Amino acid sequence: MKKTRSIVTGTGSFLPERVLTNADLAKIVETSDEWITQRTGIEERHIAGEGEFTSHLALKAARAALESAGRTEADIDLIVLATATPDNTFPATAVAVQDMLGMHHGMAFDMQAVCSGFVYAMATADLFITAGRARRALVIGAETFSRILDWQDRTTCVLFGDGAGAVVLESSEEEDGPQGRGILGSQLRSEGQHKSKLYVDGGPGSTGTVGHLRMEGRDVFRHAVGMVSDVIDGVLSEVGLTPDDIDWFVPHQANKRIIDATARKFGWPDEKVVATIAKHGNTSAASIPLALDVACRDGRISKGDIVMLEAMGGGFTWGAVVVRW
Repeated sequence: MKKTRSIVTGTGSFLPERVLTNADLAKIVETSDEWITQRTGIEERHIAGEGEFTSHLALKAARAALESAGRTEADIDLIVLATATPDNTFPATAVAVQDMLGMHHGMAFDMQAVCSGFVYAMATADLFITAGRARRALVIGAETFSRILDWQDRTTCVLFGDGAGAVVLESSEEEDGPQGRGILGSQLRSEGQHKSKLYVDGGPGSTGTVGHLRMEGRDVFRHAVGMVSDVIDGVLSEVGLTPDDIDWFVPHQANKRIIDATARKFGWPDEKVVATIAKHGNTSAASIPLALDVACRDGRISKGDIVMLEAMGGGFTWGAVVVRW
């Protein structure tokens, strides 16, 4: 039996030219390469240049994904852009990308679920495609988190970087069940009572300012593994798979200790985990598509592989998507 599925046909990514190492940060705040690496697994991160906006990073990732898929903007009828650092309060950064692509049809909008944004965007685009409301979608995660960091707060400024990643999703008639290609299932969650644990202390409707990122790191860490494990269990049960069926685990790149603890819980060895945190840092909604593009271009992820994506972000929001490539 066949059913409409959203299959991934291309990936792309872009990182700003400027690299900020842990040694560089040690000149700005009281920290050290050893302290950062041991606690987070991060060695360096990329920082957007002056006049380089979230839309610019997103555009380059989108173009790379389109080239990978063998498509042009004329083939796309939906753009979902996950970001917590839009160019403007409005309009959506997605419409800026739509314009820069020269795309004058279809629909484009932003998705705001912070670090879970790409997972939310994938699930949303999948619903449009499987409902027959779109045929091909660009799903983008793009961030310039360097613009909302307090560079005097050593507990947060060492964690984040800038970048963008994208995938092309296309409607395809595939075999029903886990043997068919495409997005097999997704689970999304949120819990607003934790919003004060990871937030930005500003906004147009409250302070009229952009604000800076604030985080209660220990509390975030304490909740992270349990929450993402919950949605991974949920999506595996939904689609009739076990952890042993997963070929690749591509988590949000927030903290190496969280990634390792989650992988151990499901019995996934290091060889099955795609980790880019050392070179990218935490790029929020961009981290998963950046990691996906790395693993696709170096040949690790290939057609037929089953890939587990998961993320947790401010809100709290968290979610998982399982895809057969």
